[in-house]
Amino acid sequence: MIRKKHVFLKNRYLLLLDVLSIFVVSFITYFAIFTEFAFPLETVLVVSILFSFIMFVVSVLFGNYAIAWQYSGTSELIKFLLVNFLSGVLLFGAIETLSLWLPNLDNLRRANMLIVMMSILCMMIYRLFFKELYMAAKGQQQVTIDVDGKSKRVLIVGAGDAARLIIANTAQQKSNYKIVGLVDDNPAKVGKVLYGYKVLGSREDILRICQKMQIDIIILAIPSAYAEDRKNILTLCNQTKCQIKTIPSLFELMGNPEQDNLIREVKIEDLLEREPVMLDNREINQLVSGKTVMVTGGGGSIGSELCRQIMRFSPAKLVIVDIYENNAYDIQMELNEKYPHNKPVVLIASIRDLKRLEEIFEEYHPQIVFHAAAHKHVPLMEESPREAVKNNVFGTYKLAKTADKFNVEKFVMISTDKAVNPTNVMGATKRICEMIIQCMEQTSQTDFVAVRFGNVLGSNGSVIPLFKKQIEKGGPVRVTHKEITRFFMTIPEAAQLVIQAACYAKGGEIFVLDMGKPVKIYDLAENLIRLSGHTPGEDIKIEIIGLRPGEKLYEELLMDCEGLEKTANSKIFVGHPLSLSVEELEVKLDMLRSVVETSNDEMLRNLLEQIVPTYIKDNEKFNRESLAEKTIQS
Repeated sequence: MIRKKHVFLKNRYLLLLDVLSIFVVSFITYFAIFTEFAFPLETVLVVSILFSFIMFVVSVLFGNYAIAWQYSGTSELIKFLLVNFLSGVLLFGAIETLSLWLPNLDNLRRANMLIVMMSILCMMIYRLFFKELYMAAKGQQQVTIDVDGKSKRVLIVGAGDAARLIIANTAQQKSNYKIVGLVDDNPAKVGKVLYGYKVLGSREDILRICQKMQIDIIILAIPSAYAEDRKNILTLCNQTKCQIKTIPSLFELMGNPEQDNLIREVKIEDLLEREPVMLDNREINQLVSGKTVMVTGGGGSIGSELCRQIMRFSPAKLVIVDIYENNAYDIQMELNEKYPHNKPVVLIASIRDLKRLEEIFEEYHPQIVFHAAAHKHVPLMEESPREAVKNNVFGTYKLAKTADKFNVEKFVMISTDKAVNPTNVMGATKRICEMIIQCMEQTSQTDFVAVRFGNVLGSNGSVIPLFKKQIEKGGPVRVTHKEITRFFMTIPEAAQLVIQAACYAKGGEIFVLDMGKPVKIYDLAENLIRLSGHTPGEDIKIEIIGLRPGEKLYEELLMDCEGLEKTANSKIFVGHPLSLSVEELEVKLDMLRSVVETSNDEMLRNLLEQIVPTYIKDNEKFNRESLAEKTIQS
């Protein structure tokens, strides 16, 4: 309320001008009509006072005097006209009523109509005039000197309300940006002057404009654009060698409305052709609200984001379990600050320790478990396969048995695309984890499900942080193979879809997330180099180093025998469970325990091949066949 009052007081001079314009227009209009007759001073005063009062009341009610006209656009102007049109209608109604006592009032309806129209026109003209003066003054102030001795010349892509916000923001912050003009694909806008700046062309003209106008920075002001559209525009902008910035997308703003900066750097995520996630918040709220939720591996990339998303829906208690104390501490401090009245419980524990798990379940009785704890690094697990089995397979088994013992409602395991036709130990162990989940469903009241997806941008072990470090050092950026592709999604997107999939869980399913189109890692490296302000192959070299042990050229999300069914969410599919009895599983796990104790890694790989028939130890042969098949298809 205080802020609104402050804005209104700032516009008090505008109110005085409005009242003055009504009186002046009224006197001039009546004076022109009554040049040869007695001037009706009483009528003029009544009409002027009445119109001023009605205009004031209606404008305050509809917030017309809370508008900052120096930053206004078409929507504010339309609102102003509609509000004043309503004031005119109310004026005529009031005059008709008052004419019962003042008969002269209704004799000059045309004069009163002219007064209303001319008054509105005057008020609109000096508002626009003051706005143009302000923008012109700010335009001069914008040419401030940067530390390197020059101002930054800016081209804005998009000529909508987002561009208006950027222009207002740069003016208000007195930045060193000198806005040169706008670009928009709407032919009706090209060549027009909007918000004080000319629309210089469409997206096809970006390269020409940047060269001609010596542009330093391009700002994308297209928050509502489709992902493919944004990628295409960014690709064009990348050819200019300008620094590229953007404003967050609408869904990014909705997810984090308290962002500090309107303008941010372009991230590699912006180049993925992925539409934003649409969630059913009602279903998620029913799943999480008031429940005790446990997240294992809660300090990791996916685990910590799961914790953030879960806390939005007010669980009764969030229990975070992790073996690595530094990550656990970081997410604890973050959530403690954001949710001081619902602080999470953070416990250091290993999923391998059955006794410790039972102690935790006994004390907190979680109703929902999200299992994100795992060894995920492919080359490291090739070197230490027994550790992958101990942690991923037997850790998951112990956690699942404990969840069953303590009657957990839902158990959701995070799986990976590497579990499909695995060519590495990590993928094979995750496939066994999926088998455990499907078998537990046969004998348990708990709904056991797995959610399978590909690589996550920015996660621990992701190529993005690695490439950034290599770029900072001046290169080279090392890519294992020029044809290698991966599915990618962002960390928040993955976490949100995991929680949404949990809402659909009935038990035994493997949910598969829509990962969009596969991305070439080589293209990813080139784009990241460009976003860093360098030219691939010139400023920063890209070096092909060869595939690592267990690495696939192409990842898959589904095995041929699983099939797919749609869910209520277009980005979540469900695979048919494969039949495997609990007895068969127990025999296989006993064999694994025996081999793990022998310290014979080759024997372990041979056994994994028996347990997981789709496991391919010879990844080199698999990659050669995949590449040949891909070549034939293309």
